[in-house]
Amino acid sequence: MAKILRVGLTGGIASGKSVVSQRLAEHGAVVIDADKLARDVVAPGGNGLDEIVSEFGPEVLTAEGSLDRPAMGKIVFDNDDARARLNAIIHPRVRAEATRVREASAPGSVVVEDIPLLVETGQQDRFDVVVVVQAPYEERIRRMVEDRGMSRTEAESRIASQATDEQRAAAADVVLDNSGTLEDLRGQADELWEELPAYVR
Repeated sequence: MAKILRVGLTGGIASGKSVVSQRLAEHGAVVIDADKLARDVVAPGGNGLDEIVSEFGPEVLTAEGSLDRPAMGKIVFDNDDARARLNAIIHPRVRAEATRVREASAPGSVVVEDIPLLVETGQQDRFDVVVVVQAPYEERIRRMVEDRGMSRTEAESRIASQATDEQRAAAADVVLDNSGTLEDLRGQADELWEELPAYVR
């Protein structure tokens, strides 16, 4: 029976990772987006959100009853204990849902798990191939400031809270370089797609 190829895709904030995951999806990969799963597991009506409220209090809810992300972010950003408590609620649910999707994939599928903190959470050994997207520091800052409305200080602190480029590269089987145009990056993703069968173990 044809084996599922498990690809771990990661990269720092604003590195261009989503462009690569979208391109691989266009080629037929099953993409599991950890950020999207994390949003889904804390959606209103779910037990993930109920647990967050019981842990952190009703002030983390908006008036409409959904998770107030900025309020939650302020609580956990510089507080390792609070962040660990939040992660203990979210991460097991995200992994369980990712496992469900992966196990439902057809034999021979390429399953790409798009995980921003793959290296930070030590998950690289779960995959047949780890792909890292890198982009120049100043370009990432520019994207966060211009495209996401962050201050430079905020952008720098977000980058500083993640693994370094060197740490991610050390865990990578493949590094895609997003220092050029988006078309260049898509071209690299196309080449990666052609090379992936060589990684089936």
